[in-house]
Amino acid sequence: MTRSADIRVAVSTVILTLRRGDDGPPVLALPLVRRTREPFAERWALPGGWLTPEESPVDAAARTLAETTGLAPTYLEQLYAFGAVDRSPTPVVSIVYWALLRQDDVEAQITAHRASGRAPENVEWFDVDGLPALAFDHHEIIEYALWRLRNKVGYSRVAQGFLPAEFTLAELREAYESILGRPLDPANFRRQVEAAGNLTRTDRFRTGSHRPARLYRDDTDVELADRGPLRPEETRTR
Repeated sequence: MTRSADIRVAVSTVILTLRRGDDGPPVLALPLVRRTREPFAERWALPGGWLTPEESPVDAAARTLAETTGLAPTYLEQLYAFGAVDRSPTPVVSIVYWALLRQDDVEAQITAHRASGRAPENVEWFDVDGLPALAFDHHEIIEYALWRLRNKVGYSRVAQGFLPAEFTLAELREAYESILGRPLDPANFRRQVEAAGNLTRTDRFRTGSHRPARLYRDDTDVELADRGPLRPEETRTR
């Protein structure tokens, strides 16, 4: 029988962002780190590392994330603990955290890290629909994080976590569509957003090649845990 003292504890982090290319809708993406040693040498894995006796799991998650990717989200939420007996050649329990980052925050943090001369190596961003072969059970972990995100979008305003302080309704709808993986009717979405009452209309507009679009922001007097604009049945993926 394996003694509990032989089980090591690791931390991993799923960092999600919405990134937009030159054209097309934004897509969910996350950073992965190429492993340089066995087991699973040359495979891609979630950022992470070992928990030390001197730190809490969330502190270890923040440290290993910064060391491997140069990213520092303002908030990490515990996702789950993964401890299947066959997930690693030796017994390992991974405490997994997740967080959302806006694309501009990602770019700013990466640029600052490169300027410091401590840019991490072996890191690459992947769209969640185009992941490579992963080490350990990290594909299962990512699928669980996406499931949590898609469920959470029905009862909170988690989609706003991908957007700047001010955004258009079209940008908000695109965030929901990217999370859910399917289109939403623009007119219905607008009605539901207005009925939810957790956005504030500003006097500013986004201008460009299209018709000017009004900018909105979160109503800071409404708790973030309050229900988002979609009904629970509308958040189910097909």
